[in-house]
Amino acid sequence: MSLRTVVLLSGTGTNLQAILDQAASEESRLDPVAALSDRAGAQGLERARRAGIAAIALPRDGFPDARSWWGEIAARLRALAPDALVLAGFMRILPAELCEEYKGRVLNIHPSLLPKHPGLDTYRRVLEAGDRWHGTTVHFVTHKLDAGPPIAQARIRVGREDDADSLRARVQACEHVLYPRVLEWMSQGRLAMGDRHAMLDGSDLLEPLMFEEGELF
Repeated sequence: MSLRTVVLLSGTGTNLQAILDQAASEESRLDPVAALSDRAGAQGLERARRAGIAAIALPRDGFPDARSWWGEIAARLRALAPDALVLAGFMRILPAELCEEYKGRVLNIHPSLLPKHPGLDTYRRVLEAGDRWHGTTVHFVTHKLDAGPPIAQARIRVGREDDADSLRARVQACEHVLYPRVLEWMSQGRLAMGDRHAMLDGSDLLEPLMFEEGELF
């Protein structure tokens, strides 16, 4: 059974590209059907067009208020009938109503080892805090920002020579492997969201699965 997937993005769409590349492999059950962006010029939309899937631009400034904008997004999503919504650099917070409608079917990838450093500017904040480790987290989305049940993490050791740009490059390389892998678990029916935790193969993940940087490549 394929997993009809809609990717929501705001920028370059590198995670979308990783998902498209994974879906092109013979053994994959991923079925990306559309990319939706709040920015008309988002590079990720061009990636979607090149892949032959729907590229939907819905800028916020084209609507009189947030309610009508989110209503149009919800209508577009219902028409696409996705099995999963994948947030990949989508710089908006989903309203509670949308989280509830797709409960257990919305994933996000966040560039930190949650629960540390939710929100923005994680690379700068990690360096300022003097953290020894940084990384990325794939988690289910709920109405609470970056607080849904975590599924998997990839971590990198912060080196003395690292700056925000080098950390971003290393973390994003990990994301491009980790995110498609987690989506494949969902496509195989192995992954679900329980009452408090993510569940893999029927068991609660009391802690997210952890991958070291070197294990992903």
